[in-house]
Amino acid sequence: MNEEKTNPLLCDPVSGMCEMPAGKNSNETFSIIAEDKPVKIIYYTDPICSSCWGIEPQLRKLKLEYGDYFEIDYRMGGLLPDWNYNSGGISKPSDVARHWDEASLYYEMPIDGDVWLEDPLDSSYPSCIAMKAAQMQRKEKTVKFMRVLREKLYFEKKNIAKWENIEEAAKIADLDIQKLKTDYEGDAKKLFQEDLNLAKLLSVRGFPTLLFADWNQNQLTVYGSKPYASYENALLALFPEAKKKKIPNENSLSIFEIYPTLAPKEYAVIFDISINHATIILEELFEKGKLEKKKIKNGTLYSKK
Repeated sequence: MNEEKTNPLLCDPVSGMCEMPAGKNSNETFSIIAEDKPVKIIYYTDPICSSCWGIEPQLRKLKLEYGDYFEIDYRMGGLLPDWNYNSGGISKPSDVARHWDEASLYYEMPIDGDVWLEDPLDSSYPSCIAMKAAQMQRKEKTVKFMRVLREKLYFEKKNIAKWENIEEAAKIADLDIQKLKTDYEGDAKKLFQEDLNLAKLLSVRGFPTLLFADWNQNQLTVYGSKPYASYENALLALFPEAKKKKIPNENSLSIFEIYPTLAPKEYAVIFDISINHATIILEELFEKGKLEKKKIKNGTLYSKK
């Protein structure tokens, strides 16, 4: 009897999860312990996870307000091994195109699902392995690399399973391309397999999953795309002494020094204003020639000129 498989690309906007097919969880356990900072976050994600793109605003705000108190360990989930699925509402790439357009409206984050019609990905494994290869270089460049990969996918409709698009993103993130390619073809595959193995130990079933832990192995988990308060509360529950850092004035361009590209939803969440208000501010800055913008059918991305 064939086991029915659910396609993890069918992300549920209400739960905010891209869920993996049910599998056997390991009987072993794994303890997460904070190291350099009071709280450690293991973040299970995937470059093609639309729900993970949906929490970019919340994560960016958390880093701004509480970044001194936590470190994030980015782990890759392998959302789409291949197209061997027989149920779940998505059985072919064109099904994802419609679903991504719906997810874009739900999360209020710009996504153009037409990549699945024009140049569909056959797997998310290449981009996951590329992320592990990037992690063998500098940490801050890895986060930038992930962002650029996602912008290429969601905005430019680039198939990030292809090496030429991975390489283009790596150049923008200022990674060592030759080292990246060597690691991508070698040790990064082992590191990715370690992430998949650890996901079983931690009973990770979908993305995004954020596991928060302190120095005493106390642990809290936030599953799926949730409002900002869910992530803030998890951090404060483990480290109540954390003091919120003040974010610069909402009309200031200084936020673009930290985050070179911002969607209106990100700007709105960071400054705790409405998306309409955020759009008005960003458009005024654009009209004054201080910002550039890239528009797609489901939204806009602003960057400093």
